[in-house]
Amino acid sequence: MRILKSLWRRFTHKLHHFRWSHFKKLLNEHGVAFLVIFIIWEIIEDIMFPLLFIWLGNNVNPWFLTGAPISWLLCVHPIAVPIMWGIWIKISRRKNESKDIEDQVCGPTCS
Repeated sequence: MRILKSLWRRFTHKLHHFRWSHFKKLLNEHGVAFLVIFIIWEIIEDIMFPLLFIWLGNNVNPWFLTGAPISWLLCVHPIAVPIMWGIWIKISRRKNESKDIEDQVCGPTCS
């Protein structure tokens, strides 16, 4: 019975991430970029991983088929989303860094 309760809790936890209220909360707290990263990761985690395991199970080794339902139960976005967010912050800072320095030196009317 404990196993079923644990599975149900994980399943409802997954569904919580697809509620509109959760998306609005992410948008208000972190902005559009974080919301897009979060949605893309959820698509990868809930659709692409199971499809990859099914394909590997059919073409490589049947043991990979056990990975499809397991990938729906595992929740790796607390690890993956912060990593992708950090990469995004580093990339976006590099693009805007020269403009920020220019604005500090001579103001926004410099160019």
